[in-house]
Amino acid sequence: MKYILLMSGTNAGVEGYRARPKQNIQAHMAVLHRINQDLTESGEFVATQGLAQPKEAKVVRGEKDGVPVTDGIFPESKEFLLGYWIVDVPNAERAYAIAGRISSASGNMPIEVRQFATYEAKS
Repeated sequence: MKYILLMSGTNAGVEGYRARPKQNIQAHMAVLHRINQDLTESGEFVATQGLAQPKEAKVVRGEKDGVPVTDGIFPESKEFLLGYWIVDVPNAERAYAIAGRISSASGNMPIEVRQFATYEAKS
């Protein structure tokens, strides 16, 4: 079963993280890299990716005259997606265990765990 593990944060949290000493950030990234290596070795790793700042994001809603209608992220947004992991594991409990490990390595940041939807073709 595939799950996506979503890490969200706030502007204040990101600013606080960036204010840490460089060696603390490097140590944190090394722990996350080790988690990724462990998941790769166990065959559970599918993908991971950090995301650009919300100020670079656009919300797209439909089209007008063949052109997508876009709007920026609003400054009052309190929380935004920082990045994700996709894992392929036997059950939800394993996905929760991985999310817990990532959360612990990231100062107990909440990690949302969601299973990929499965659809059956109608006959």
